[in-house]
Amino acid sequence: MSAHILTVAQQKGGAGKTTLVAQLAVALERQGRRVALIDIDPQASLAAWVARRRATRPDSRVHLAEVSGWRLGNELARIKPDFDLILIDSPPHAETDARAAIRAADLVLVPIQPSPMDLWATRPTLDLARGEARPVLVLLNRVPPRSKLTTQVRGMLADQGIAVAATQIGNRTAFAATLLDGLGVAETGGNRSAAAEIRALTNDIAKRLNIGAAAA
Repeated sequence: MSAHILTVAQQKGGAGKTTLVAQLAVALERQGRRVALIDIDPQASLAAWVARRRATRPDSRVHLAEVSGWRLGNELARIKPDFDLILIDSPPHAETDARAAIRAADLVLVPIQPSPMDLWATRPTLDLARGEARPVLVLLNRVPPRSKLTTQVRGMLADQGIAVAATQIGNRTAFAATLLDGLGVAETGGNRSAAAEIRALTNDIAKRLNIGAAAA
């Protein structure tokens, strides 16, 4: 069976895109999924995390490919038969590469911090997905506790007919801290709330991709 492809895209920098890809990869692997990552971001932050993970979790089977956007199609064709899910970390600002990653996706996950500036800056990414006729799921990320603004931003997105994940990801240091050791919150047991949020997000993604539930 050919892999489903999830592209995490946000042309505005600083939205937490790469952190999400890494955290999702760990959670999906723990569910028994065969997971591949494709890093087309020139900063190669995801590749640095995978290198650290290979040192601290040599039994991890998360696969990584680093390619330029123009080589993405060939790489996907090569690895799709061997995996259940492929997560693409797309670059900010580079529209051509971002377009290629979005075009390849079965679902585009767009992280956004709950602020008016971030909401307005997300429009080019949403327009790219619309232009490629790709389904979009917006994720409220780095959400502060008890914020009325979060509810307002969620409502504004819904009023525009944009799908918003029921799960939202809190502004928790555990997400970044675990990456330092090549790990994810789903496997450390240190922050149960963070782990629960990531697991809930993976379940939402699985439902939207129609791939069914997996063992926790």
